[in-house]
Amino acid sequence: MRAAVLLVVLTAIAAALVHQLPASSSSTASRSPTTAPPSPVSGREHRGPPGEHRGALGEADGAVPDGTTVFDGEIPGVANLAPALLAALRRAATDAAHDRVEFVVDSGWRSAEYQRQLFRDAVLKYGSEREAARWVATPNTSAHVSGGAVDVGPSDATAWLSKHGAQYGLCQIYGNEPWHYELRPAAVAHGCPPTYADPTRDPRMQQ
Repeated sequence: MRAAVLLVVLTAIAAALVHQLPASSSSTASRSPTTAPPSPVSGREHRGPPGEHRGALGEADGAVPDGTTVFDGEIPGVANLAPALLAALRRAATDAAHDRVEFVVDSGWRSAEYQRQLFRDAVLKYGSEREAARWVATPNTSAHVSGGAVDVGPSDATAWLSKHGAQYGLCQIYGNEPWHYELRPAAVAHGCPPTYADPTRDPRMQQ
C-alpha cells in the first residue's frame, strides 16, 4: 500500500515538473530582447540622395544599383556625368585600386524630376525647405542634374579622395557631405578651395 502511495506521489511530482518547464523557458525568453536595439543614425544616412534614392524613379533618371563603380558606363547615373569629371574619377579610381580602395558611385547624374522628388522627400524628412536645402539642392541649382557632381563611397574611398583628390582636380565641396565631389581643375596646381559648411552657403545655390 505504501509503495502504491509513493508511486502516485512521485508521478504527481514528475508531472508538475514537466508542466513547469515550458513556463520557465517562456518566462526566460520574455525577458530576452527579441530585436536588436536601433543603430545610431550615421552621417551617411543624414544626406539626402544616397540614403533615399533606391526607391526613386529608376536608373533612367539617375538611380544607381548597389555596387556601381565609376567604370560602369552603361549606367546613366555614371554615363551622363560630365566627361572631364568622369575621366578624372576613373584616373583616381585606377590609382586608388593599387591601395586596395574601390570607388562606389552612390549617386551621380540625376534627372531634374529625380532631383525634384529628392527635394520633396527631404522637405518631408527635415520639416522645412530651409533645412532640406542643407542636404539636397533644387533641380535648378543641383550640380548632379548638370552631371557635375558625384557622391562617392564607401568611407575608405572618401578618405582616399580627401588625401589625394586634388591631384586629379577632385574636391570635396561641402563640409557636411564628405562624399560629394566635383571637378576643380585648378586644384591640380593650387589645391582644393575651402569647403562650404553646407550647400546653403554655396553662392550657386542662391539662384
